[in-house]
Amino acid sequence: MTHFTLTQSYAALPERFYAPASLTPVSSPSLIKLNTPLAQTLGLDPVWLAGAEGINMLAGHTMPEGVTPIALAYAGHQFGHFVPQLGDGRAMLLGNVTDTSGHVREIQLKGAGRTAFSRRGDGRAALGPVLREYVVSEAMAALGVPTTRALAAVRTGERVYRETPLPGAVLARVAASHIRVGTFQFFAAREDHAGLRLLADYAIARHYPQAAQSAMPYLAFLESVITAQAQLVAKWMNLGFIHGVMNTDNMAISGETLDYGPCAFMEHYDPSTVFSFIDERGRYAYANQPSMALWDLTRLAEALLPLLAEEETVAIELAQNALNQFEAQFQTAYLAGMRAKIGLTHPLAEDGALVQTLLTTMHKNRLDFTQTFRTLSQTEVMQPRPELAEHTQAVGTQLPASHRVVSALAEWLPVWRHRLAQEGAVTPAARAAAMQAVNPLYIPRNHLVEDMISKAITQEDDSAFETLLAVTTNPYQEQTGRAQYARPAQPHEVVEHTFCGT
Repeated sequence: MTHFTLTQSYAALPERFYAPASLTPVSSPSLIKLNTPLAQTLGLDPVWLAGAEGINMLAGHTMPEGVTPIALAYAGHQFGHFVPQLGDGRAMLLGNVTDTSGHVREIQLKGAGRTAFSRRGDGRAALGPVLREYVVSEAMAALGVPTTRALAAVRTGERVYRETPLPGAVLARVAASHIRVGTFQFFAAREDHAGLRLLADYAIARHYPQAAQSAMPYLAFLESVITAQAQLVAKWMNLGFIHGVMNTDNMAISGETLDYGPCAFMEHYDPSTVFSFIDERGRYAYANQPSMALWDLTRLAEALLPLLAEEETVAIELAQNALNQFEAQFQTAYLAGMRAKIGLTHPLAEDGALVQTLLTTMHKNRLDFTQTFRTLSQTEVMQPRPELAEHTQAVGTQLPASHRVVSALAEWLPVWRHRLAQEGAVTPAARAAAMQAVNPLYIPRNHLVEDMISKAITQEDDSAFETLLAVTTNPYQEQTGRAQYARPAQPHEVVEHTFCGT
């Protein structure tokens, strides 16, 4: 095992694809957390990474010999408005490694200082957004969602200035790549067809090598990205996750969840839920995420038109036919996920209506999304319990959460139980185990994340971060003494808005 050996395949592309990134030394870098299992998977030496040289590198303070950071160029639509040049304004790509499974993974520092794309920004990150992304991205990985990963979080020992002075930090992020829809838009906006083709060839080789075998490789590439995004957004919806800022520069063509700025997990079910403070019109509300993914993919298709066919009308028809596949692919993946959440394994035509009725009832009664599905995973809820329903009606909202869920779903539960009976000979215990394997007990609830951040900033106490990370990266197994991590926010704990890390 080597200490830190990287290749830099992206830097082999022409210089207009990126800009060299100069280091900005910091005063006193210190390690908050190293993701040791991930480091080992990447073939890196955790002992070296946790030592002085490793911490200096993770903070962007100094680099080992042979590591030359770069900042990637890209464009993007931000809340529907096109910006022809964005780029890595506060991130730098160190290079890539091949992990123990043979997959290429990139390592990037986020918050390590100014780059050629920083514009008026300082290129830094505050501690709060770094801890948020670390916890939420690792929780998403544990939940089985394709995502970037957190390799390490480091304090810089310096302040960054936002509304108030805040402690600075750097996140070391790992991704299949950092190529975005906006990367393709960057070259398309410049009518740089040669650059567009180079980028597409690079992305195909990295992510979708099967597309290279197609008679129309660029169309096959577009279709592959569409499929990956349809499946990704379905997973978000199945978990009540709201990305918050689905701009085209935040959509990775690898199909991984990229950027955890104003993200959150929905508590009481409401399809119009928005967390991002700047999303005043609800563009990226929970229910809009599938249509926004398709909107972003349409921008990718537009960028790829010169590669799809010589005649524009033919290219447009090919792109539209590919985009038309998204809705069915999303619905198939989404409904498969929802069937699993309510214990169904043999699809029937009426399952979609059964799920929708459940969601409508959850919305009407303001039931917690995660808690409701976990409650349905209990064997006693799968069986008719008249005495429980009577007791629930008598006591009302003072009952435990599971009883309140059963009371609110009183009309839906018999229909669901009848549907379960059509599944054949499955024991309640086996069904409960299968459902609990897809319905988490613990998610990074907003009030827990904010409390963790507050303690880290005001008290320099990372214990809440460590505990929340430990709980949410083991989301399906009940953990003794940690019931408070499974409950929704109390009225005084509710966090209405989240903010971008910039």
